[in-house]
Amino acid sequence: MDPVNERSEGLVVGVDSGGSGLRIALAGAGGGAVLGTVASREPVRTGAGGISAAHFLEQVLPAVRGLAEPYASRPVVAVAVGAAGMATLGDELRAELPGAFAGAWGVRRVALAADGVTAYAGALGQRPGAVVAGGTGMIALGTDLTAWRRADGWGHLLGDCGGGAWIGRAGLEAAMRAYDGRRGGSVPLLARAEKLFGPAAGLPGALYPRTDRAAVLASFAPEVGRCAGEDPVAADILARAAGHVAEAAAAACPGGPGAVVALTGGLFGMGDALLVPLRAALGELVPHAREVPPAGDPLAGAVGLATALAGGTLRLPEDPALLRVFGGPAA
Repeated sequence: MDPVNERSEGLVVGVDSGGSGLRIALAGAGGGAVLGTVASREPVRTGAGGISAAHFLEQVLPAVRGLAEPYASRPVVAVAVGAAGMATLGDELRAELPGAFAGAWGVRRVALAADGVTAYAGALGQRPGAVVAGGTGMIALGTDLTAWRRADGWGHLLGDCGGGAWIGRAGLEAAMRAYDGRRGGSVPLLARAEKLFGPAAGLPGALYPRTDRAAVLASFAPEVGRCAGEDPVAADILARAAGHVAEAAAAACPGGPGAVVALTGGLFGMGDALLVPLRAALGELVPHAREVPPAGDPLAGAVGLATALAGGTLRLPEDPALLRVFGGPAA
């Protein structure tokens, strides 16, 4: 197939993998129109070698096979994967996915990105600015299209400050403080924690052995949001989260006039309890930047990256940890 027909008739695959599961989209290479999606609530496992390529492929390859079955005559010409932890835990994915995709679909052009990059591409496309991606974790990423500026995204044990797992953990800590009778405790949060997880004394045993601990912590973040209107402890947790998010945005945002910041991800669906203090903090820490609504989500960003890669129009800068491109654009 010649390059022009390949772009117009071929298919692209976008994958968004995070702490709460993964989503897969099949789209047309010519314009990026999505033809079908599949979602899984099972997060990709992380082990001693980082993110498990085998577990990732166990979920993605059959899903794409099913999506592509009605389009059997159209080849997959590009794939883009955005994964939480790609920057620090993605060595196995970078080593194995390009070959696995080539073997499965004959695809030569593959982009492997941190989830912050796909969030950026979904929110702002390929223009300069900064994006804060908040979900189970939290990362801020900015670019002037020559280099990336990153802040946080270091996982729930070392960072992701202000993200869903951070908020959930802070809320559960406040619940346990109330259980003990220590200062800083929240009786409303204790009641919600016991409703969700059972008796408070059993929470460590229920939580610590979980391999999906970050997702479990993040599942409590909405409860903190629901309590914030009447509980000062919950409101303070969200105010502190807002400060952390704004600090990350300030570190990543390019300087100078005309900068834009977009907030993307399920975290910001918590509403005014988080957004009001966050916008106040952004006004203080990033006064030169204008907040804009995101154009799309990280899955849309993965599809956009794959489409740009297929068409030779990828402008976002490559980076050894944040965005690796394997194979060249269409000739």
